[in-house]
Amino acid sequence: MNAARLPHRHADGLTPAQRRAAVGAIVALHAAGAWGLMQVDAVREAVANAAPVFVSMIRPEAQTAQPKPVVAQAPQKPPPAPTPPVRQRIVAAAPTPQPAALAEAAEPPAPPQPVAVQAAAAPVESLAPPAPPAPPPEPRQIPPSAVQYLEAPVLQVPPASARAGESGRSVVRVLIDEQGLPRTVLIAQSTGFRRLDDAALAAVRRARFRPYTENGRPQAGWAHIPLVFELEK
Repeated sequence: MNAARLPHRHADGLTPAQRRAAVGAIVALHAAGAWGLMQVDAVREAVANAAPVFVSMIRPEAQTAQPKPVVAQAPQKPPPAPTPPVRQRIVAAAPTPQPAALAEAAEPPAPPQPVAVQAAAAPVESLAPPAPPAPPPEPRQIPPSAVQYLEAPVLQVPPASARAGESGRSVVRVLIDEQGLPRTVLIAQSTGFRRLDDAALAAVRRARFRPYTENGRPQAGWAHIPLVFELEK
C-alpha cells in the first residue's frame, strides 16, 4: 500500500513535476540567452540575413485564370424621361370691331378677277418648215407655124426596116430651149415599128432650131415634129 502512493520516477530519478520544472528552467535560460544575443547589433543582422526564405509552390493548374462566371442580371429599366415643362401660350384678344368695321366684315370679299395671260405666239417661220421654192413655169406650146429649123431633121431608114418594108408616120414631141437645142424628145405618135420610132427620135436630136421668141425674148417651149417614113416605089 505505501508503494502505490509514491510518485512515479523516471530513470534519471526525477519526478514528473521536477522534470517539468527543469524543462521550463532550461527553456527560460535559452530564451534569456537568445534575447541577450539579439541585443547585439552584429548578432541581430546575422540572424536577419540567415532568416529562412519560404517558397510556396503553386500547382500549374492553379495558375490558370479561371473564367469568371457569367451572372445574368435583370434588365435595368431606363430612367423615366423628364416631363417637359408646360408652356402656356398667351394670345392677345382682338380689339372689339367698330360698327363700320363690322359692316365691312359682313360683306364677302370680291373674288379676284382672273388675269388673262396671253402666250406669245411663236413666229410662223420657226414652226412651219420653209416653203419650197416655186417650180419654174411650165414651158409653153410652140405653134407648128412658129417652128423654124437651122438644121432640119434628116430621116435615115434602118436597113432592116427597108428590107422588111416598114413604113409609117411618127410624131415626136420635143422640148426646145432658149438656144434652139432639143433637150427632151418623146414619141407622141408611133409608126407601129420600134426601129422607125428610134430613127425618128435620133433625127430630131440631131436637128437645130431657131429659138422661139416672145416680145423679142427667147422662150423655151414644146413642139410637135411630124416625120413620115415611106417606101420607095
